[in-house]
Amino acid sequence: MNAKDFRLPRFSLRFAHVWRRNRLVWRKLAIPSMLGNLADPMLYMLGLGYGLGAMLPEVGGMPYIAFLAAGTVCSSTMMSASFEAMYSGFSRMHVQKTWDAIMNAPLTLDDVLLGEAVWAASKSFLSGMAVLLVALALGLTHSALALWVIPVVFLTGLVFAGMGLIMTALSPSYDFFMYYFTLAITPMMLLSGVFFPVDQLPQAVQSVTGVLPLTHAVALVRPLMSGASPDGVPLHLAVLAGYAAVSFHVALVLTRRRLLK
Repeated sequence: MNAKDFRLPRFSLRFAHVWRRNRLVWRKLAIPSMLGNLADPMLYMLGLGYGLGAMLPEVGGMPYIAFLAAGTVCSSTMMSASFEAMYSGFSRMHVQKTWDAIMNAPLTLDDVLLGEAVWAASKSFLSGMAVLLVALALGLTHSALALWVIPVVFLTGLVFAGMGLIMTALSPSYDFFMYYFTLAITPMMLLSGVFFPVDQLPQAVQSVTGVLPLTHAVALVRPLMSGASPDGVPLHLAVLAGYAAVSFHVALVLTRRRLLK
């Protein structure tokens, strides 16, 4: 690795062509793709929300299914962005050599990776919005403040797209991604307030959850969906934006090392 690998990204609007190329391919399988992305979060939300929720009092001042719906919006976004950046991204980078072909055109690797990150965030945005619309249809949110969930979901998608691209740059095969899901994604889902309030955890664990990006996404989305203004908005947004920027740059450095030797 040399100093050139660490240079700051140099972007152009040409990244939009990468985004458009991925959208055109995805459009052919849009319906089964969306159903696959939605099945798991919807089962969690409806199964646990109505099943377990019937046995629970209010959680965080709201019915459990409403509490869970907000967490599911964020976790669905996280999962969709991660899958797209890793499995689909790895296929285009390593298996199909699509990135190599694109870079024969007047596009740089910086443009390609930005296009991939924005595409993964866009696809995860659809998943998060679909869960939000279901929550709206079920009467679980009815405040105009819920509209602010829209930019938060896209920013959350960028965070996990960048983190997923780091794994893609490091991965020798598809099997490698299971380590990331087991050691990072699953613990994040369990510890970041998706299924139960973070303040129910031991104090030592709460100090760990405070640095997890999903915790900050949930801390913004849940109050907005319940019609309240979140506390600490600048901090939550700064953490998410910081994760998005740093993870993308790390992914770019690692991808330069891998592809531009």
